[in-house]
Amino acid sequence: MTNAQRDRAVRRSGVIVLTGATGFIGSAALEDLVRRPGVRVRALARTPGEAREGVEWVGADLADPASLRGVCEDATALVHLASYIGPDAERCRTVNVEGGAALLDEAARAGVKRVIHLSTAAVYGSRPHRGIEVDEVPTDPASAASRTRLESEAPVLASGGVVLRPGLVLGAGDRWVVPALAELLSRVPARWDGGRALLSVVDVTELARLIGALASAADPVPGGIYHASHPVPVTTGALTQALTAHGVLPAVTRDWPWERCLEELRAHPGRVTERQFGLLARDYCQSSEPVWRLAGVRPETDPLAFLAAASPWYRAHLAGA
Repeated sequence: MTNAQRDRAVRRSGVIVLTGATGFIGSAALEDLVRRPGVRVRALARTPGEAREGVEWVGADLADPASLRGVCEDATALVHLASYIGPDAERCRTVNVEGGAALLDEAARAGVKRVIHLSTAAVYGSRPHRGIEVDEVPTDPASAASRTRLESEAPVLASGGVVLRPGLVLGAGDRWVVPALAELLSRVPARWDGGRALLSVVDVTELARLIGALASAADPVPGGIYHASHPVPVTTGALTQALTAHGVLPAVTRDWPWERCLEELRAHPGRVTERQFGLLARDYCQSSEPVWRLAGVRPETDPLAFLAAASPWYRAHLAGA
């Protein structure tokens, strides 16, 4: 970024509205945004966080459209990271679809020109895939959360906004991916199908840096859908081996073919479903290079470098669980 571009970024950044500011990804995005020159964050949350310089907390709930009125006044960008990902299908629709539409209406009414919206690569469903471009395979979401998050993309695209579809988001605060790997290794204690499956992963702090760069860029950001994982995929074997090296997961020495893995999974029931096992143990990899070029951000060369810093949190979380 040139000095002139940096100066324009400072002048134009202004107020950025952030939803989901107390969540896993949202709290990391908040930390990134408040460090950017000239940015003030209007953080929306059902329960506002601690007071801090550069952050204006606003009590708001996507399930209550009336609470969203006026939240985008004087804002230059909306970063919409909040969603409901639980099993309640009605609440998924209320929050993700209806609440998201109400928020976008507020942004349009306030004249907000830049919208960054967080979706998920889970909209592609359960079919294994490797290195796909955006929508190279049909979307086929398998849960109410994924279906409604896919549906919530349409009004964002219609407004010219940016939709981000990350794969597996890892790092301190991750209560799904690595805990699921830990459970699965206890039920299927082996390298799954040789650990060859390719996965798209991204460290939450790098995803936050990408989001912050897009939200505060000096120049207009082309709307559209972008995969938002690290450009370099990792194998399941490399991921579990790195977590083992950091004392997060137990070591395994056996190598079982896929059918044997499924037999063991079915013989040892648990919370993680067979469909979810497939998302972690079979190819689930999307091409993500374009969005990093667009944002002018370079991620760490090693997509698993962040695990050294995140591993104490993971060890404590798994010990508590």
